[in-house]
Amino acid sequence: MNVLVTGGAGYIGSHAVRMLADAGHRVVAVDNLSRGHAAAVDRRATFCQLDLADSRRLAEVLVRHEIQCVMHFAALAYVGESVTEPLLYYRNNTAGTISLLEAMQTAGVMRMVFSSTCATYGQPEKTPIVETTPQQPINPYGWSKRFVEQILCDFAAAHDEFAFVSLRYFNVAGAAADGTLGEDHRPETHLIPLVLQTALGQRGAITVFGTDYPTPDGTCIRDYIHVEDLCAAHLLAMEALRPGDARFYNLGIGKGYSVREVIDSARRVTGREIRVQYGARRPGDPAVLYADASKIRRELGWQPKYTELDAIVASAWRWHSAHPHGYQ
Repeated sequence: MNVLVTGGAGYIGSHAVRMLADAGHRVVAVDNLSRGHAAAVDRRATFCQLDLADSRRLAEVLVRHEIQCVMHFAALAYVGESVTEPLLYYRNNTAGTISLLEAMQTAGVMRMVFSSTCATYGQPEKTPIVETTPQQPINPYGWSKRFVEQILCDFAAAHDEFAFVSLRYFNVAGAAADGTLGEDHRPETHLIPLVLQTALGQRGAITVFGTDYPTPDGTCIRDYIHVEDLCAAHLLAMEALRPGDARFYNLGIGKGYSVREVIDSARRVTGREIRVQYGARRPGDPAVLYADASKIRRELGWQPKYTELDAIVASAWRWHSAHPHGYQ
């Protein structure tokens, strides 16, 4: 299949590009490189430096390469930044998707796999979180993705031939098994790379925000899904799409690990001391968030290969220890 991957130079998108190429698909990666890395794009893919706002050029790329499906990863994803720069997020994430859909409509491309987020749920009252949990985002990032889900539903209702699946991610972590692709965010905000940067001596300490949560060790618990398991779900979803489909799936491993457990895992994996400092709770941090991903397992047969924390952290360590300065 001919597949266009938006955000193909980003953390998740670059892994998806490689996995698609490995599976024999013809891939076109699109990225404006505002936060992605050209070096992360698999050489078997065609790369186009292009912004989603340029609907006309997007349509030309879709037609030229006879694209049959779009995997849409391109998005800004810093929650704090979305609070201080909400228009940036609505312009890039929400309006950018409208521009992409307009290009797809012009080019006659009627299949999309959309990168959504558990942030659309906000602070749910119950865990594990199922797909029917009320969606009540608490920040512009979550809203920017929630709006896209509604737009996709409305577009599908108006076009019988259009099909989409929205995959709501929990905490994505890890790196390619061979250690050649991984996380390189500027700035980095994800826990596992921050802990590993501390192990490398690039940070003096890792800060734990809050130790008085109602959890076994007092720290927040999150569901960590390996990036390769996540991308495998995208391929299954793409292959399952049929005209008229409007599907929603959670992607997680169905259990959570605490902040302390992540730090302890990193100590075991790296064999290094990791200094910890403690801070107050951050506003809006729920105590426990993890997914019920039984729907995608049941309907598409998806099974995560990485369910143990040490294995996830070890794959990330292979990347960070071999690339301490990322793609630079």
